[in-house]
Amino acid sequence: MATIETKYVGTLRTEMTHVKSGTVVLTDAPVDNKGKGEVFSPTDLVAAALGSCMLSIMGIAASEHQFSIEGTTASITKIMSSDPRKIAEIVVDLHFPGVYTDKQKKIIKIISETCPVALSLHPDLKQTVSLTFGG
Repeated sequence: MATIETKYVGTLRTEMTHVKSGTVVLTDAPVDNKGKGEVFSPTDLVAAALGSCMLSIMGIAASEHQFSIEGTTASITKIMSSDPRKIAEIVVDLHFPGVYTDKQKKIIKIISETCPVALSLHPDLKQTVSLTFGG
């Protein structure tokens, strides 16, 4: 059974349905590629998936090691190249509130480099990750 069903609805827009939950996500081609840019583009979703995956796996590890990353945020920047048109770099700036031990910081750093999305992306796609703790 499919995980996601996607339909092209016209004007460079798709409608994706998560089969199990029924959740719907729309995509548009970006303005710089003949689209409306009114919702996420497919390449935006790739960048968003990287940050979301990191936070999700960090949350699992934090729970297993009895600490919290609640309130952690990720600011994600997608940088495109033009020839060929593709994602050249994804910059993920992670901000962790609170105080963390050296061991906890090490766990978080390892996960930022080894989450499933990070490992699934082509090695030519540059992943720049910064971790800021406290504040």
